[in-house]
Amino acid sequence: MAKKFLDRFSVFDLIIIALVSALGIATKPIVVPLVHIITGPLFIPGGAVAGGFYMFWIVLGAGLVKKTGTGTLIGLVQGILVTATGTMGTHGIMSIVSYTLPGIVTEIVFLFSKNKNYNILHYVFACLAANVTGTLISNILFFRLPFVTVILILSAAALSGTAGGLIGYTIIRSLEKMNILEN
Repeated sequence: MAKKFLDRFSVFDLIIIALVSALGIATKPIVVPLVHIITGPLFIPGGAVAGGFYMFWIVLGAGLVKKTGTGTLIGLVQGILVTATGTMGTHGIMSIVSYTLPGIVTEIVFLFSKNKNYNILHYVFACLAANVTGTLISNILFFRLPFVTVILILSAAALSGTAGGLIGYTIIRSLEKMNILEN
């Protein structure tokens, strides 16, 4: 079954998926401390705010490959990378869940397109949904914060996800203008 799923991707697609997954994991330890400089004094969890700036890699990968299953595969690869290397906290095997679900949500948003013609709303809503999902799952699995706090954090995650989606869209459009990608 896994072989049949992977057969829809070319070797080039799988390389893009691997690179985007690795970049998403590699940027997280850089982005989170920078965001904590601003969010720490305000007592806002930095992960929710920083999330849009590393979740956008999932959205970017889905926009580059344009095949069903890309977002899910990127999230799964990220979850496996984090679990195998132990780089992002001590969440263990649950990291696979908390990284894969944002990929699945990204996938769902991109399904609402005609002939894989994604527009700015696809990128914005995909990244927004991925970041809100990641933040919510992290709260459910690890933090269990009070309801009002969760609503505030999810609002910050939505705002950050919107910014990440805009970044992803801008990168894709720039690549298309340079004739690196097809329109």
